[in-house]
Amino acid sequence: MTPTLVRNQLGADAYAPADAGTRARDWAEIQERMLAPLYEAVYDRMEVGAATRMLSLGCGSGLAMLVAAARGAHVTGVDSDRERLALARTRLLPDAGWDDAPAHSPHPARRRARLLQDGDPTPLGADGSPYNLITVFDPIGCAAGDSEGLVPALRSAVPLAVRGATVVLTGWGPPERCATAAVLQVAARLADTARPPRTEPGRWRPTLRDDLEDVAARAGLKPDGSGRVSCPFGYADVGSAVRGLLSTGLFDAAVRATDRSQVEKEVAEALHPYQREDGTVWMPNVFRYLVCVT
Repeated sequence: MTPTLVRNQLGADAYAPADAGTRARDWAEIQERMLAPLYEAVYDRMEVGAATRMLSLGCGSGLAMLVAAARGAHVTGVDSDRERLALARTRLLPDAGWDDAPAHSPHPARRRARLLQDGDPTPLGADGSPYNLITVFDPIGCAAGDSEGLVPALRSAVPLAVRGATVVLTGWGPPERCATAAVLQVAARLADTARPPRTEPGRWRPTLRDDLEDVAARAGLKPDGSGRVSCPFGYADVGSAVRGLLSTGLFDAAVRATDRSQVEKEVAEALHPYQREDGTVWMPNVFRYLVCVT
């Protein structure tokens, strides 16, 4: 799968305030697919297929799970975002849940999926067996405190996997390799306008070299390789780019410090260097993944 230039399909006003449902759709329809090359690279390296029993922590709206299920994997996803999870259910379980899916279902990939809201991912595996792959495709390393909830989640998930299971963590690459980092700096600058100035979870910060290794160490995981993947962000226009980027949550602190309209305006201005003659927006980025074993 390759990045797609996604046109805003949610209305003519690209800068209209978004409720939780609209924001989740912005993520699913505009932004999530930008990470598809990362999913594919990890699955190729892990040889994901019919023998894979995958637990996806922070599964979002389910694209990574859908790709794995299409390869034959049994997948279970857990997420705390109710709206994104509802979209994942639509993608993966359009007619019935795992327990109700008939054996003759015309969508075998969807019969291999299970989704949970903020809960314990038991019973073990969607097919009744322990997991042998745990993935975290929500990239860390661009927001203060973005790994704090991940460490306990990993510690809780590891006992549900077979001994020596693979765990894959993902994160943003070096800022100098990510054109989007320049746009994300708008989030930090606007967050700093709060009076009194404060540092809070979710505020943008530059990616650090050992972000993933730090999480692995705190979760008791042993690193066993890593890789980098090109994930350019491509949008059909500036309006779609603004909505997609704000759906990531990386601008939430800036919105709280100022207001959504100002954030949208300044993000749009920051995108101008990446707008091409035909109006599309193209930002080369590199993401990193760390392979660990339990």
